[in-house]
Amino acid sequence: MACIVTPLPQFTTKILQDMIEFSFETLRPLGLTSLLAQTLATAVAPMDLSLQASPPQWMRTAVVHRETVEVHDGAQQLPARCTARLTRSLLEEGSALAVGDWVLCQKDEHQQLWVIFRARPVSQIVRRDADGSRHTVVSNVDTALLVMGLDLDFNLQRLERYLALVGSSGVLPVVVLTKADVVQMTEPDRVGRRIQEVRERVGSHVDVVAVDARTAEASKVLTPYLSPGQTLVLLGSSGAGKSTLTNSLLGSATQDTGAVREHDSRGKHTTTARSLHLLPTGACVIDTPGVRTLRPDVDAQTLSALFEDVGTLATSCRFRDCCHQDEPGCAVREHVNPDRLKNYHKMLRESRRDTMSALERQQQLSQWKARGRAGRQRLEMKRDGR
Repeated sequence: MACIVTPLPQFTTKILQDMIEFSFETLRPLGLTSLLAQTLATAVAPMDLSLQASPPQWMRTAVVHRETVEVHDGAQQLPARCTARLTRSLLEEGSALAVGDWVLCQKDEHQQLWVIFRARPVSQIVRRDADGSRHTVVSNVDTALLVMGLDLDFNLQRLERYLALVGSSGVLPVVVLTKADVVQMTEPDRVGRRIQEVRERVGSHVDVVAVDARTAEASKVLTPYLSPGQTLVLLGSSGAGKSTLTNSLLGSATQDTGAVREHDSRGKHTTTARSLHLLPTGACVIDTPGVRTLRPDVDAQTLSALFEDVGTLATSCRFRDCCHQDEPGCAVREHVNPDRLKNYHKMLRESRRDTMSALERQQQLSQWKARGRAGRQRLEMKRDGR
């Protein structure tokens, strides 16, 4: 989703490219790859003629606030504001800046830093808000670490929803089970059992690791994903250990952490904003707050790929149009975990609802209300002996 740019004459394009400051080695610790470098080197932004105090420079968004952003130039993190032109362009697209975006920045005569252009994201993780609108979580990431605690935070249905969230973006998912030290103290074989449960549920094609997020050993386990130029994002519920793991990867207590509630092992949302951090390995990581309501922006095709076992077994059902609910001879219901199948149906309903128009949603709501009234009437009649 790049900004709409009016084609410029070739000589003008060359002048604008020559004006932009660009250093691959400086930006590489921010997650710049050779592919991204080629994209940025040829990207041309509509220049704001009022900003002439300094040449434009490529940076990466590290934090997005309500009215301002923080950008990183490879050496330091700086506050900035978006120009009115960029804001209008993003509004026309129905999008907004997200952590991980590559942006072109320039200072005015008052040394105020402005974001004047956003490059087309190579990848985006997008979820649906409560009203059904799309919300970009992060941009330009290579690997998503799906963090889940081995305590009461362990929830395979929620993990499947995170896999659906990442599955439509082309980002590599890795399941990271935290608090391995806690469960080993009371139940030594529990870690192995949980890893096996995850693999049986989501398939062997997804990497699964168990770590103590507080120790440097966690960095060693995740070394294959921490090579220079790589960008990782930590996703998971509040209290799963995302900020603790971020601090371990950084080698310093940069992110605030907090205790979890004893009765359900849930966190208290200590992390309130997404933030990008540079790692000693040359990679970078984006820490994110826990999400109270997780609705993946996923279509039926992506769900079919995620729930591959459902699609494969569906060919053995008695009826070709089997919905895997109440039909006799359903091979899916016979072999797929009922909890997994229930989750599949729920996400499929959400996906279909997201593609409905406002009128269709209103009609569906009216039907649900009518069914509810009819059900209550039947119960009253049965109770009264009618």
